[in-house]
Amino acid sequence: MARALYIHWPFCLAKCPYCDFNSHVRDSVDAQLWERALLADMRHEAQLAGGERLTSIFFGGGTPSLMPPALVARLLDEAARLWGFAPDIEITLEANPSSVEAANFAALATCGVNRVSLGVQSLNDAALRFLGRLHDVAEALKAIETAQNAFARVSFDLIYALPGQTTPIWQNELAHALGLGTAHLSLYQLTIEEGTRFASDVRRGDFTPLDDDSAADLFAVTAQLTRAAGLPAYEVSNHAAPGEESRHNLTYWRYQDYAGIGPGAHGRRGGMATRRHRKPENWLAAVERNGHGVQEERALGAKEQAAEALLMGLRLREGVALPALARRLGLDDHALVNAAAISRYQAAGLIWQNAERIGATAQAMPVLDALLADIVADDLVSP
Repeated sequence: MARALYIHWPFCLAKCPYCDFNSHVRDSVDAQLWERALLADMRHEAQLAGGERLTSIFFGGGTPSLMPPALVARLLDEAARLWGFAPDIEITLEANPSSVEAANFAALATCGVNRVSLGVQSLNDAALRFLGRLHDVAEALKAIETAQNAFARVSFDLIYALPGQTTPIWQNELAHALGLGTAHLSLYQLTIEEGTRFASDVRRGDFTPLDDDSAADLFAVTAQLTRAAGLPAYEVSNHAAPGEESRHNLTYWRYQDYAGIGPGAHGRRGGMATRRHRKPENWLAAVERNGHGVQEERALGAKEQAAEALLMGLRLREGVALPALARRLGLDDHALVNAAAISRYQAAGLIWQNAERIGATAQAMPVLDALLADIVADDLVSP
Protein backbone atom coordinates (compact mmCIF):
# COMPACT_ATOMS: atom_id res chain seq x y z
CA MET A 1 0.00 0.00 0.00
CA ALA A 2 0.95 3.68 -0.01
CA ARG A 3 4.38 4.56 1.33
CA ALA A 4 4.32 8.17 0.11
CA LEU A 5 1.91 11.02 0.76
CA TYR A 6 1.31 14.04 -1.46
CA ILE A 7 -0.43 17.11 0.03
CA HIS A 8 -1.63 19.81 -2.38
CA TRP A 9 -1.88 23.45 -1.34
CA PRO A 10 -3.52 25.21 -4.30
CA PHE A 11 -2.92 28.89 -3.55
CA CYS A 12 -0.41 31.31 -5.07
CA LEU A 13 0.12 35.05 -4.80
CA ALA A 14 -0.05 35.29 -8.63
CA LYS A 15 -0.58 32.91 -11.55
CA CYS A 16 2.58 32.52 -13.63
CA PRO A 17 1.96 32.79 -17.40
CA TYR A 18 3.57 29.40 -18.16
CA CYS A 19 1.89 27.43 -15.36
CA ASP A 20 -0.79 24.81 -15.99
CA PHE A 21 -0.65 23.37 -12.46
CA ASN A 22 -3.68 23.46 -10.20
CA SER A 23 -2.94 26.85 -8.67
CA HIS A 24 -5.36 29.61 -7.73
CA VAL A 25 -5.20 33.18 -6.45
CA ARG A 26 -7.58 34.10 -3.62
CA ASP A 27 -7.88 37.31 -1.58
CA SER A 28 -7.86 35.35 1.68
CA VAL A 29 -7.61 31.78 2.94
CA ASP A 30 -9.23 30.46 6.11
CA ALA A 31 -6.35 28.41 7.56
CA GLN A 32 -8.53 26.74 10.20
CA LEU A 33 -11.09 25.66 7.59
CA TRP A 34 -8.34 24.24 5.40
CA GLU A 35 -6.75 22.44 8.32
CA ARG A 36 -10.01 20.66 9.14
CA ALA A 37 -10.60 19.73 5.51
CA LEU A 38 -7.08 18.48 4.82
CA LEU A 39 -7.10 16.40 8.00
CA ALA A 40 -10.45 14.84 7.02
CA ASP A 41 -9.15 14.05 3.52
CA MET A 42 -5.99 12.55 5.01
CA ARG A 43 -7.89 10.35 7.44
CA HIS A 44 -10.11 9.03 4.66
CA GLU A 45 -7.08 8.13 2.56
CA ALA A 46 -5.24 6.51 5.46
CA GLN A 47 -8.18 4.15 6.03
CA LEU A 48 -7.74 2.88 2.47
CA ALA A 49 -4.01 3.27 1.89
CA GLY A 50 -2.52 2.42 5.25
CA GLY A 51 -0.41 -0.50 6.33
CA GLU A 52 3.12 0.78 5.81
CA ARG A 53 5.12 3.57 7.37
CA LEU A 54 5.59 6.58 5.13
CA THR A 55 8.97 7.00 3.49
CA SER A 56 8.21 10.41 1.98
CA ILE A 57 5.79 13.33 2.18
CA PHE A 58 5.63 16.09 -0.41
CA PHE A 59 3.84 19.43 0.00
CA GLY A 60 3.19 20.68 -3.54
CA GLY A 61 1.17 23.40 -5.12
CA GLY A 62 0.43 26.11 -5.68
CA THR A 63 2.81 27.60 -3.17
CA PRO A 64 2.83 25.53 0.02
CA SER A 65 5.41 27.81 1.63
CA LEU A 66 2.46 30.20 2.03
CA MET A 67 0.95 27.73 4.50
CA PRO A 68 1.24 28.75 8.15
CA PRO A 69 3.99 26.60 9.72
CA ALA A 70 1.52 25.57 12.42
CA LEU A 71 -0.70 24.02 9.73
CA VAL A 72 2.26 22.12 8.27
CA ALA A 73 3.10 20.84 11.76
CA ARG A 74 -0.48 19.74 12.38
CA LEU A 75 -0.62 17.80 9.11
CA LEU A 76 2.70 16.10 9.79
CA ASP A 77 1.63 15.14 13.30
CA GLU A 78 -1.53 13.55 11.95
CA ALA A 79 0.31 11.73 9.17
CA ALA A 80 2.69 10.29 11.76
CA ARG A 81 -0.25 9.15 13.87
CA LEU A 82 -2.08 7.57 10.93
CA TRP A 83 0.80 5.87 9.12
CA GLY A 84 3.96 6.20 11.18
CA PHE A 85 7.22 7.47 9.69
CA ALA A 86 10.21 5.52 8.43
CA PRO A 87 13.35 6.54 10.36
CA ASP A 88 14.81 8.36 7.35
CA ILE A 89 11.58 9.85 6.01
CA GLU A 90 12.00 12.58 3.39
CA ILE A 91 9.63 15.53 3.92
CA THR A 92 9.75 18.04 1.06
CA LEU A 93 8.01 21.39 0.75
CA GLU A 94 7.91 23.50 -2.40
CA ALA A 95 8.66 27.18 -1.81
CA ASN A 96 9.04 30.39 -3.72
CA PRO A 97 12.15 32.45 -2.95
CA SER A 98 10.39 35.51 -1.59
CA SER A 99 11.70 37.07 1.61
CA VAL A 100 8.30 36.57 3.26
CA GLU A 101 8.35 32.82 2.65
CA ALA A 102 12.06 32.43 3.42
CA ALA A 103 11.36 33.94 6.82
CA ASN A 104 9.35 30.81 7.62
CA PHE A 105 12.10 28.33 6.69
CA ALA A 106 13.45 27.88 10.22
CA ALA A 107 9.94 27.31 11.59
CA LEU A 108 9.16 24.80 8.82
CA ALA A 109 12.36 22.91 9.60
CA THR A 110 11.34 22.76 13.25
CA CYS A 111 8.00 21.26 12.12
CA GLY A 112 9.85 18.37 10.49
CA VAL A 113 10.38 19.52 6.89
CA ASN A 114 13.87 18.33 5.95
CA ARG A 115 13.98 19.09 2.22
CA VAL A 116 12.91 22.18 0.30
CA SER A 117 12.39 22.66 -3.43
CA LEU A 118 12.70 26.31 -4.44
CA GLY A 119 10.97 27.71 -7.52
CA VAL A 120 13.85 29.98 -8.53
CA GLN A 121 13.18 29.48 -12.29
CA SER A 122 15.97 31.80 -13.47
CA LEU A 123 19.13 33.57 -12.34
CA ASN A 124 18.48 36.38 -14.79
CA ASP A 125 16.28 39.33 -13.82
CA ALA A 126 14.94 39.92 -17.34
CA ALA A 127 14.00 36.26 -17.63
CA LEU A 128 12.26 36.36 -14.26
CA ARG A 129 10.15 39.30 -15.43
CA PHE A 130 9.28 37.43 -18.66
CA LEU A 131 8.26 34.39 -16.60
CA GLY A 132 6.03 36.53 -14.39
CA ARG A 133 7.92 35.78 -11.20
CA LEU A 134 7.55 38.07 -8.19
CA HIS A 135 11.17 37.79 -6.97
CA ASP A 136 14.47 38.97 -8.41
CA VAL A 137 17.85 37.25 -8.58
CA ALA A 138 19.16 38.82 -5.38
CA GLU A 139 16.12 37.57 -3.48
CA ALA A 140 16.51 34.09 -4.99
CA LEU A 141 20.17 33.86 -3.99
CA LYS A 142 19.35 34.96 -0.46
CA ALA A 143 16.54 32.38 -0.24
CA ILE A 144 18.89 29.60 -1.37
CA GLU A 145 21.37 30.59 1.32
CA THR A 146 18.63 30.77 3.96
CA ALA A 147 17.29 27.37 2.90
CA GLN A 148 20.75 25.79 3.07
CA ASN A 149 21.06 27.01 6.65
CA ALA A 150 17.64 25.65 7.61
CA PHE A 151 17.24 22.33 5.77
CA ALA A 152 19.38 19.24 5.38
CA ARG A 153 18.58 19.03 1.66
CA VAL A 154 17.88 21.82 -0.85
CA SER A 155 16.87 21.70 -4.50
CA PHE A 156 15.83 24.44 -6.87
CA ASP A 157 14.19 24.68 -10.28
CA LEU A 158 15.33 26.55 -13.36
CA ILE A 159 13.48 26.99 -16.65
CA TYR A 160 15.59 27.21 -19.80
CA ALA A 161 15.15 27.18 -23.60
CA LEU A 162 13.53 30.59 -23.32
CA PRO A 163 12.89 32.67 -26.47
CA GLY A 164 16.20 33.94 -27.80
CA GLN A 165 18.27 32.10 -25.18
CA THR A 166 21.69 31.17 -26.57
CA THR A 167 24.10 28.45 -25.53
CA PRO A 168 26.62 30.87 -23.91
CA ILE A 169 23.84 32.60 -21.92
CA TRP A 170 22.53 29.27 -20.58
CA GLN A 171 26.04 27.93 -19.91
CA ASN A 172 26.81 30.92 -17.72
CA GLU A 173 23.52 30.71 -15.83
CA LEU A 174 23.80 26.97 -15.27
CA ALA A 175 27.42 27.27 -14.15
CA HIS A 176 26.28 29.88 -11.61
CA ALA A 177 23.53 27.53 -10.40
CA LEU A 178 25.91 24.60 -10.07
CA GLY A 179 28.27 26.74 -8.02
CA LEU A 180 25.64 27.43 -5.36
CA GLY A 181 26.24 24.07 -3.68
CA THR A 182 22.88 22.32 -3.78
CA ALA A 183 22.93 18.58 -4.42
CA HIS A 184 19.79 18.53 -6.58
CA LEU A 185 18.58 20.64 -9.51
CA SER A 186 15.39 20.39 -11.56
CA LEU A 187 16.03 21.87 -15.02
CA TYR A 188 12.98 22.18 -17.27
CA GLN A 189 12.73 23.39 -20.82
CA LEU A 190 9.98 25.98 -21.30
CA THR A 191 6.90 24.22 -22.62
CA ILE A 192 3.93 26.18 -23.94
CA GLU A 193 0.94 24.51 -22.29
CA GLU A 194 -2.61 24.94 -23.55
CA GLY A 195 -4.79 27.06 -21.32
CA THR A 196 -1.91 29.23 -20.09
CA ARG A 197 -1.32 32.91 -20.82
CA PHE A 198 1.83 31.99 -22.75
CA ALA A 199 -0.25 29.85 -25.11
CA SER A 200 -2.40 32.89 -25.88
CA ASP A 201 0.70 35.07 -26.26
CA VAL A 202 2.21 32.66 -28.81
CA ARG A 203 -1.03 32.51 -30.81
CA ARG A 204 -1.10 36.31 -30.95
CA GLY A 205 2.53 36.39 -32.05
CA ASP A 206 3.72 38.20 -28.92
CA PHE A 207 6.76 35.92 -28.81
CA THR A 208 8.14 32.90 -30.65
CA PRO A 209 9.27 29.83 -28.67
CA LEU A 210 12.84 28.68 -29.12
CA ASP A 211 13.20 26.30 -32.07
CA ASP A 212 13.67 22.57 -31.47
CA ASP A 213 17.28 22.40 -32.70
CA SER A 214 18.41 25.20 -30.37
CA ALA A 215 16.53 23.61 -27.47
CA ALA A 216 18.25 20.29 -28.19
CA ASP A 217 21.63 22.03 -28.11
CA LEU A 218 20.80 23.49 -24.69
CA PHE A 219 19.70 20.05 -23.45
CA ALA A 220 23.07 18.61 -24.50
CA VAL A 221 24.94 21.42 -22.72
CA THR A 222 22.83 20.82 -19.61
CA ALA A 223 23.74 17.14 -19.55
CA GLN A 224 27.43 17.89 -20.06
CA LEU A 225 27.72 20.56 -17.35
CA THR A 226 25.67 18.76 -14.71
CA ARG A 227 27.53 15.50 -15.24
CA ALA A 228 30.88 17.27 -14.94
CA ALA A 229 29.69 18.91 -11.70
CA GLY A 230 28.72 15.54 -10.17
CA LEU A 231 24.96 16.03 -10.60
CA PRO A 232 24.11 13.76 -13.54
CA ALA A 233 20.54 13.39 -14.76
CA TYR A 234 18.72 10.53 -13.04
CA GLU A 235 15.49 11.52 -14.82
CA VAL A 236 14.94 13.55 -17.97
CA SER A 237 14.86 16.92 -16.14
CA ASN A 238 16.20 16.08 -12.69
CA HIS A 239 19.85 16.06 -11.67
CA ALA A 240 21.38 14.97 -8.38
CA ALA A 241 24.52 13.90 -6.63
CA PRO A 242 24.44 10.17 -5.82
CA GLY A 243 22.01 9.55 -2.96
CA GLU A 244 20.40 13.00 -3.27
CA GLU A 245 17.64 12.01 -5.69
CA SER A 246 14.08 13.00 -4.75
CA ARG A 247 12.80 9.85 -3.06
CA HIS A 248 9.24 11.06 -3.33
CA ASN A 249 9.39 11.61 -7.08
CA LEU A 250 11.11 8.25 -7.50
CA THR A 251 7.95 6.76 -6.00
CA TYR A 252 6.03 8.10 -9.00
CA TRP A 253 8.61 7.16 -11.61
CA ARG A 254 9.03 3.65 -10.19
CA TYR A 255 5.25 3.27 -10.16
CA GLN A 256 4.89 2.60 -6.48
CA ASP A 257 1.73 3.40 -4.53
CA TYR A 258 1.16 6.86 -3.08
CA ALA A 259 -1.73 8.73 -1.48
CA GLY A 260 -2.70 12.18 -2.69
CA ILE A 261 -4.87 14.63 -0.76
CA GLY A 262 -5.99 18.22 -1.36
CA PRO A 263 -7.53 19.87 -4.44
CA GLY A 264 -6.70 18.13 -7.70
CA ALA A 265 -4.39 15.57 -6.07
CA HIS A 266 -3.98 12.20 -7.79
CA GLY A 267 -3.11 8.91 -6.11
CA ARG A 268 -2.37 5.27 -6.87
CA ARG A 269 -3.13 2.56 -4.34
CA GLY A 270 -3.74 -1.13 -4.75
CA GLY A 271 -4.52 -0.88 -8.46
CA MET A 272 -6.90 2.04 -7.93
CA ALA A 273 -6.51 5.53 -9.41
CA THR A 274 -7.85 8.40 -7.31
CA ARG A 275 -8.47 11.99 -8.35
CA ARG A 276 -9.70 14.76 -6.10
CA HIS A 277 -11.88 17.75 -7.03
CA ARG A 278 -9.66 20.36 -8.69
CA LYS A 279 -11.27 23.69 -7.78
CA PRO A 280 -10.61 24.58 -4.13
CA GLU A 281 -14.22 25.49 -3.41
CA ASN A 282 -15.52 22.27 -4.99
CA TRP A 283 -13.01 20.22 -3.02
CA LEU A 284 -14.02 21.91 0.24
CA ALA A 285 -17.69 21.27 -0.49
CA ALA A 286 -16.97 17.60 -1.23
CA VAL A 287 -15.06 17.19 2.05
CA GLU A 288 -17.92 18.82 3.94
CA ARG A 289 -20.44 16.59 2.16
CA ASN A 290 -18.58 13.26 2.05
CA GLY A 291 -15.72 13.49 4.51
CA HIS A 292 -13.19 13.44 1.65
CA GLY A 293 -12.39 15.30 -1.58
CA VAL A 294 -12.38 12.36 -4.00
CA GLN A 295 -14.04 13.10 -7.33
CA GLU A 296 -13.13 9.89 -9.13
CA GLU A 297 -11.87 6.49 -8.03
CA ARG A 298 -11.51 3.69 -10.54
CA ALA A 299 -9.84 0.34 -10.89
CA LEU A 300 -6.90 0.14 -13.28
CA GLY A 301 -6.49 -2.99 -15.36
CA ALA A 302 -3.14 -4.76 -15.40
CA LYS A 303 -2.39 -3.57 -18.94
CA GLU A 304 -3.18 0.06 -18.11
CA GLN A 305 -0.94 -0.15 -15.06
CA ALA A 306 1.84 -1.62 -17.19
CA ALA A 307 1.53 1.19 -19.72
CA GLU A 308 1.66 3.80 -16.96
CA ALA A 309 4.66 2.12 -15.33
CA LEU A 310 6.57 2.07 -18.62
CA LEU A 311 5.73 5.66 -19.51
CA MET A 312 6.94 6.79 -16.10
CA GLY A 313 9.87 4.44 -15.60
CA LEU A 314 11.50 4.97 -18.98
CA ARG A 315 12.09 8.58 -17.96
CA LEU A 316 14.63 7.30 -15.44
CA ARG A 317 18.28 6.63 -16.21
CA GLU A 318 17.88 3.29 -14.41
CA GLY A 319 15.06 2.27 -16.75
CA VAL A 320 12.43 -0.37 -15.98
CA ALA A 321 12.83 -3.97 -14.77
CA LEU A 322 10.46 -5.73 -17.18
CA PRO A 323 10.37 -9.19 -15.53
CA ALA A 324 9.63 -7.70 -12.10
CA LEU A 325 6.90 -5.45 -13.53
CA ALA A 326 5.35 -8.37 -15.39
CA ARG A 327 5.33 -10.57 -12.28
CA ARG A 328 3.79 -7.81 -10.22
CA LEU A 329 0.93 -7.36 -12.70
CA GLY A 330 0.51 -10.98 -13.78
CA LEU A 331 1.54 -10.31 -17.37
CA ASP A 332 4.06 -11.77 -19.82
CA ASP A 333 7.13 -9.54 -19.82
CA HIS A 334 7.55 -10.12 -23.57
CA ALA A 335 4.15 -8.51 -24.11
CA LEU A 336 5.03 -5.22 -22.41
CA VAL A 337 7.07 -3.62 -25.18
CA ASN A 338 7.13 -3.55 -28.96
CA ALA A 339 10.07 -5.83 -29.82
CA ALA A 340 10.49 -4.48 -33.35
CA ALA A 341 10.63 -0.89 -32.11
CA ILE A 342 13.10 -1.86 -29.38
CA SER A 343 15.41 -3.50 -31.91
CA ARG A 344 15.20 -0.48 -34.21
CA TYR A 345 15.96 2.00 -31.44
CA GLN A 346 18.73 -0.18 -30.00
CA ALA A 347 20.43 -0.18 -33.37
CA ALA A 348 20.15 3.61 -33.45
CA GLY A 349 21.71 3.91 -29.98
CA LEU A 350 18.52 5.21 -28.37
CA ILE A 351 17.54 2.23 -26.21
CA TRP A 352 19.59 -0.12 -24.04
CA GLN A 353 18.40 -3.52 -22.82
CA ASN A 354 19.75 -6.40 -20.78
CA ALA A 355 18.23 -9.52 -19.25
CA GLU A 356 16.50 -7.57 -16.48
CA ARG A 357 16.04 -3.95 -17.53
CA ILE A 358 15.29 -1.68 -20.44
CA GLY A 359 15.97 2.04 -20.63
CA ALA A 360 16.58 5.08 -22.79
CA THR A 361 20.11 6.23 -23.53
CA ALA A 362 21.25 9.79 -22.90
CA GLN A 363 20.96 10.37 -26.65
CA ALA A 364 17.26 9.45 -26.52
CA MET A 365 16.26 11.68 -23.61
CA PRO A 366 15.64 14.86 -25.66
CA VAL A 367 13.18 12.97 -27.89
CA LEU A 368 11.88 10.48 -25.34
CA ASP A 369 8.22 11.49 -25.57
CA ALA A 370 8.27 10.76 -29.29
CA LEU A 371 9.74 7.28 -28.69
CA LEU A 372 7.45 6.14 -25.90
CA ALA A 373 4.40 5.66 -28.12
CA ASP A 374 6.40 3.18 -30.23
CA ILE A 375 8.11 1.40 -27.33
CA VAL A 376 5.03 0.53 -25.24
CA ALA A 377 3.24 -2.49 -26.71
CA ASP A 378 0.16 -1.58 -28.76
CA ASP A 379 -1.91 -4.05 -26.76
CA LEU A 380 -1.31 -2.03 -23.56
CA VAL A 381 -2.54 1.30 -24.92
CA SER A 382 -5.23 0.32 -27.45
CA PRO A 383 -8.84 0.81 -26.30
